[in-house]
Amino acid sequence: MSIVADRMNRISPSQTIVISTRARALKAEGRNIISLSAGEPDFRTPENISRAAAKAIENGQTRYTDVAGTPELRKAVAERFRLDSGLDYTPEEIIVSTGGKQVIYNAMMATLNPGDEAIIPAPCWVSYPDIVTLAEGKPVIVPCKRENGFRMTAEQLEAAITPRTKWFFLNSPCNPTGVAYSAEDLRPLCDVLLRHPHVWIFTDDIYAKLVYDGFRPATFVEVEPLLRSRTVTMNGVSKAYAMTGWRIGFSGAPVELTKAMNKLQGQSTSNTCSIAQAAAVEALTGPQDFIQEMVATYQGRRDMVVSMLNEAEGLECDVPQGAFYVFPTVEKCLGKTSSGGKKLETDEDFVTALLDEEGVAAVHGSAFMFPGHIRISYATDTDSLREACTRIQRFCKGLL
Repeated sequence: MSIVADRMNRISPSQTIVISTRARALKAEGRNIISLSAGEPDFRTPENISRAAAKAIENGQTRYTDVAGTPELRKAVAERFRLDSGLDYTPEEIIVSTGGKQVIYNAMMATLNPGDEAIIPAPCWVSYPDIVTLAEGKPVIVPCKRENGFRMTAEQLEAAITPRTKWFFLNSPCNPTGVAYSAEDLRPLCDVLLRHPHVWIFTDDIYAKLVYDGFRPATFVEVEPLLRSRTVTMNGVSKAYAMTGWRIGFSGAPVELTKAMNKLQGQSTSNTCSIAQAAAVEALTGPQDFIQEMVATYQGRRDMVVSMLNEAEGLECDVPQGAFYVFPTVEKCLGKTSSGGKKLETDEDFVTALLDEEGVAAVHGSAFMFPGHIRISYATDTDSLREACTRIQRFCKGLL
């Protein structure tokens, strides 16, 4: 009899972490590896935020806090929701967790009964389906066509809803595509959801501040306040404030659900790091100017990467509205053989050969429930990106 529970056989290791781990291993062997697989900013955490953490240590803020987060941080989160999106959450409706992933885990574990369904538009972040599965729910993956900008349509949402549907996920801007939804895009989805009051909404807005060309992303409760009573609005400090390692995510949700999430968190991890919470207060309440400076840098990188990938034989790359990913199709490369002799039957074959032969780490689209594509992160320095894209062009040119 195995010591490992059966439930563990229903989920997979995070494919983005798997690729990043392999890239680090090859680099440790002395290979010249450029990793474009990780989803984290390459910027340093702003100095004022780091100073706030140091000050918290000096002031002895090193003890347990409330499970849901310090009153100061929950108040800061509520105010940031108000300032950024006009959302009116009270501190009692806020929970702070160890990254956005724990917010998702808490919400699913606290609400899903065996067989409950969660609608997930694809391409989607790799962890959504597995978290739903671990909570004994059923992920309902709905492929969203490239021809529609990888956006879910109202017709697709309507068709996916059943009496067992409990959740609808939406990530905007999206990991892996960078596609974002405007208020105009969300309105038809809101109309569908208003007709199905048993469906709750989980909106993952973690990349909401990382948008380009003047695009204005929207979130569900902002567009349709009547959905507030069954929506979890999730965000955090990891992407916009270059604080991935600080592990701070948070959500606003009705008090009943927030209490249930708090109860679960109290029996799993309890509160998040008190020092990281103090830093997050400064992030949310302090100067915000550096975000636009970071966004301007990302936009320049995005434009270069999209241009260079579209010059690679067999690749087609759309221009994303947000986040720091591109999601080019590699379908015209499949069926060919690399210069190193690798037959490229799948998108996973493509990224494996690309890493082995050219030392560039990307993530296959199948990991995001959308085969035939690859995800490339441009959250790295411009010179490395240029060299990586040059290597990708060379790899594609060598396919036979």
